[in-house]
Amino acid sequence: MVADIAYMQDQQHAINRMHNLFAQQRAAFRAAPMPDADSRIRQLGELKAAILKHEDALIAAINADFGRRSTDETKLAEILPSLEGIKYASKHIRRWMKPSKRKVGMAFQPGKAQVVYQPLGVVGIIVPWNYPLFLAIGPLVTALAAGNRALIKMSESTPETAELLGQVLAEVFNEDQVAVITGEAEVGVAFSQMAFDHLLFTGATSIGRHVMRAAADNLTPVTLELGGKSPAIISADVPLADAAERIAFGKAMNAGQTCVAPDYILCPRERVDGLVDALSNQLSKMYPTLRNNPDYTQVVNPRQYLRLKGYLQDAEEKGALLLPINPASEDLSDTRILPPTLVLNTTDDMKLMQDEIFGPLLPIVPYDNLNEALDYIADRPRPLALYYFGYDKAEQQRMMEQTHAGGMCINDTIFHVAQDDMPFGGIGPSGMGHYHGHEGFLTLSKAKSVYIKQRFNGSRPIYPPYGSKLQQMVYKLFLR
Repeated sequence: MVADIAYMQDQQHAINRMHNLFAQQRAAFRAAPMPDADSRIRQLGELKAAILKHEDALIAAINADFGRRSTDETKLAEILPSLEGIKYASKHIRRWMKPSKRKVGMAFQPGKAQVVYQPLGVVGIIVPWNYPLFLAIGPLVTALAAGNRALIKMSESTPETAELLGQVLAEVFNEDQVAVITGEAEVGVAFSQMAFDHLLFTGATSIGRHVMRAAADNLTPVTLELGGKSPAIISADVPLADAAERIAFGKAMNAGQTCVAPDYILCPRERVDGLVDALSNQLSKMYPTLRNNPDYTQVVNPRQYLRLKGYLQDAEEKGALLLPINPASEDLSDTRILPPTLVLNTTDDMKLMQDEIFGPLLPIVPYDNLNEALDYIADRPRPLALYYFGYDKAEQQRMMEQTHAGGMCINDTIFHVAQDDMPFGGIGPSGMGHYHGHEGFLTLSKAKSVYIKQRFNGSRPIYPPYGSKLQQMVYKLFLR
């Protein structure tokens, strides 16, 4: 009872602090609503320096939160893209901020028209646990490039990273510019209910629905990055070793705990056995051992581990064939290390074929012709990513035109997310809106239309009283 009271008091304290910070940021934005390019670039430069200064500590914090997280994966998937995003935005901010000149119709001359890109105000960023640094810094870079202020709600599943990132950002920014919020689910709910000028959420589709409902009460626009079941399609003639190498990398990184990881493979029926062999060989080469291998990340917490084990048990009970890739045949039962596992003979009633897997389990679904594969994808919710493996250019074009997904790679996986010059976003159940690059800047800016007229008023002839000969001439000239 005492512990429950203390818990609720801690959460209420976090909520109170959050509302106070929000009020501070709103007031600070009102006092300085249009930061110039130099100040935005300076802020991003200071953010970059802080990440580099604390790189080792950030890697250690993420490792502590996961229990074991590959240092190289953290560098590749968190540090590097965060720094590249800062570099890209800094290089383009001045061009993005320039007002866009637009044409004025003859009937409204003399006049000028332009679109001015204004900051929205205070942006809320809700960060998931799987990439707690990159999925905080990426949206923050976009928000700062657009001239906004930001509150960042970190996941309760990565407390070490949340605490450290709060300290790192406090070295660079006053809390009325950028601040980190920590707390459990109650804090997250209260966070999504605040009247942000924009709310960006990355996480599960089920939670995204609640976030959108909460935001709707304030008419807060949202960007939702939700994941889903991202397919990888094997063509009839692609070399299986090529496809297996790239799929294995994208699936095994972070032990599959990646929103754009391949969720399942669609493979020509006669090639399934060959693909199983190719994937087994590739994964065994990449991870010859698992138990003490620092290259292989473990599942983040017991809850997620039990969820994945439950998927495997459910699938096996319903007739699936499980093929764990554990080259050294190690006993992993006392760990949260889950070996990459291929799953054959799946059916639609299995949980791992219904939910986003978010772990190192990889179902292989056979198909008899490409139309069947396309129908399989079209019959299901639109995914965040789609991967096609095949070197025929006409078939590549067909895949681009006849499938829908938030993003796509041809003959690769996951790397589309790292391209700063392309938008990142979902579609339908896998999300809405974009960030990254110029599209992100536009998402977190108000494109305000401005029509400018100076001393001479060319519109005077069309003012009331109506019916003059000059007005009739105007109508004849333009109404045709």
